[in-house]
This record gives sequence, C-alpha cells and structure tokens, in this order.
Amino acid sequence: MKIGILQAGHSPKEILGEAGNYADLFVTLLQGQDFEFAKYSVVDMQFPSGPDAADGWLITGSKHGAYEDHAFIAPLEDLVRDIYAADLPLVGICFGHQIIAQALGGKVEKFKNGWAVGRQTYDWQGETVHLNAWHQDQVVTLPEGATVVGRNDFCENAALIYGKKAFTVQAHPEFDGAFITGLATHRGPGNVPDTLLDAARASVNAPVHSDVLARQIGTFFKERSIA
Repeated sequence: MKIGILQAGHSPKEILGEAGNYADLFVTLLQGQDFEFAKYSVVDMQFPSGPDAADGWLITGSKHGAYEDHAFIAPLEDLVRDIYAADLPLVGICFGHQIIAQALGGKVEKFKNGWAVGRQTYDWQGETVHLNAWHQDQVVTLPEGATVVGRNDFCENAALIYGKKAFTVQAHPEFDGAFITGLATHRGPGNVPDTLLDAARASVNAPVHSDVLARQIGTFFKERSIA
C-alpha cells in the first residue's frame, strides 16, 4: 500500500540532519507495516498530481497556522476535499488534524488558553494515552461527520474520526523526547512560556504511546478503523 505524505512544514534546521524532516519521522513511525511512501513537500508547493497518486494520505505538522495566508494552504484544502471525495483514507497530525477539519467546514483558531508542549495525557475512548504535543492552535468547531475519539481538559477535540474516511490527531506520535528537546531549544524560546518549556524538557524521558498510535494509523489505512 502506497502512502503519500504531504509535508506541511520542516524540522528546525539545527536538528534536521540528525532527526530528519517531518515526512521522515512518519516513515520511521510506520515502518514494519508493509507500506511504501511517497513524499511531497506541499509547504514548498510540491503537490501530487491528484488523489490517485497514492492509496492513502497523511498530512504532517507545521509551524504555520491553518488559517494563515500562505500559498500552499488553499491548494492543500482543495486536495483534502478531493481525497475525501475519492474515498481514500486520510490521516492528519497536528497541523494536518487542523487543516482537514478546516477544509471540511470546521474552525481552527489560536487557543485562548495557550500552548500544550511536551508529554500530555489523553482520554482515548476510555483508555489513558500519553503523547508528545506541540501546539497552540486547536480545532474549536467540528466539521460535519467528525466524532471525537481522544480528548483532555485542555484540548476537547484532540483526536477525530470521520467515519471510514479520515483519522486525525492533534498530538505528535512521531515526536520522541529528543525531538521535543530540539523544539524546546530552537523553536520554543520567545514563543512558548519558559515554564512550559521547562516542564516539557523535564518529561522527555517519560514513556509515551507512540506505538499505539502507529498501530492505529496503520489499521486505519488498511481497514478504515482504529480498533
């Protein structure tokens, strides 16, 4: 099964060589599940020919806001709607979670209560799941067809499933502790309050459930379910 990865941002240049870029992180996360991958740096206006260029699609995170005026936003929204209409499985992570919701009629905004960075705890359909996060924006109004499957008190719409069409997650299962440290060092200062950066650094060695999300993403691509 061929998965097209739509890269909507770049890793900080200071850790790019060691950590890899955003698309590379998902290749690593999903390894061993019999997928092949094609990468498109949509943030740099590198788009596929259309939805049929892959069997399933994944949109990465980004430092950009889904509601901001960037050249790649409108064509990416068009592609989201085309993939959705073509009934191909679609997965979105962080910015991907947001742009899918926005493209399908939901609302994304800069959250009034600030940032979530580092290890967070979620109610995941009755189970407790820990994942790394790095976001201020949130989906605040759900589009038609979206159901919440993951949440916490800070982020009510932390994971959404759109029937058998899309599965989206606000947190970052592809980010390990070292990557969070890199973000806290190179992208956080001046943007994220120091107290939150300190807390994020303090939690980088605590376990997260990236393996659970890797399985759920893989299952969704293959079976249109996260069970």
